[in-house]
Amino acid sequence: MKYTYYGQSCFSIEADGKKFLFDPFISHNPLAKDIDISKIEADYILVSHGHGDHVADLVQIANQTKAQVIAMVEVASWIKKQGVENVTDINFGKSKFDFGTLRTVWAVHSSSNPDESYGGNPAGFVLELEGKTIYFAGDTALTLEMKLLADLYKLDYAILPIGGHYTMDVDDALVATKFLECEKVIGVHYNTFPPIAIDTEEAVAKFKREHKTLLLPSIGETIEL
Repeated sequence: MKYTYYGQSCFSIEADGKKFLFDPFISHNPLAKDIDISKIEADYILVSHGHGDHVADLVQIANQTKAQVIAMVEVASWIKKQGVENVTDINFGKSKFDFGTLRTVWAVHSSSNPDESYGGNPAGFVLELEGKTIYFAGDTALTLEMKLLADLYKLDYAILPIGGHYTMDVDDALVATKFLECEKVIGVHYNTFPPIAIDTEEAVAKFKREHKTLLLPSIGETIEL
């Protein structure tokens, strides 16, 4: 299984012969200036909520790849209005796709679409791919809802926001690992803007002191999970 980071909360997972792209925000991110979005491939695009730093490149990438876009009902409605045809709306709970079962879970944040229309509730996702279970929290504060996932799954990786200010910070992400009973975290949603700038070396060291692993791949870097 391959994980490629594109900056902010945008990344792809390649597994079971499929390519999953999450929260496409690349071309508006100066830190991702070397990423050519015209070359990005996707079979599925999963959208956690409607904020611009999660959907800015969605329409272009969806149209060029013809990927199946998966989003909460209100965000999906906005996406369809942009002329994207292959859109599936979801809500909290389990949804079945040809790649397996997707669980959509609670996130503590806000959501609106780029045109300021109502974006419904923000969300996170749990996917089971190639024998591994991956949790992407989306944008969220620390929440006790995470404890439920430890009852339902043996998580291999948690992809968590760590930048603070709008979401969890590094310290809260460490608490989340205890709620989730997950030892390996991939950090997202940090360093893109001044309010979410962090000391990455200190962040990794904090996790290490707690005998946990924090992975922070560079933008454009692919790692094996």
